[in-house]
Amino acid sequence: MKIKKNLAISDTGFVFDPSTGDSYTLNPIGLEIIQLLKNNLSLEEITEHMTREYDVDSNTFERYFYDFTGMLKQMQLVIPDEA
Repeated sequence: MKIKKNLAISDTGFVFDPSTGDSYTLNPIGLEIIQLLKNNLSLEEITEHMTREYDVDSNTFERYFYDFTGMLKQMQLVIPDEA
């Protein structure tokens, strides 16, 4: 999963999609996940990072990760994976 290249993402978590004119606000954890996705980290790498940095087990994090990325897909902020 890749974040759309044309998104403007501020250090404070403000996201602007110039193709639709929509804007969103991320909390610090959401912003961190977006940055990890922009760096092309795999789910395994992101899970390892987040479980090391925060008090969360891998199963719980992955459930929240899929919810979060599902919202990103719904808002059309990601490029679909190649089949």
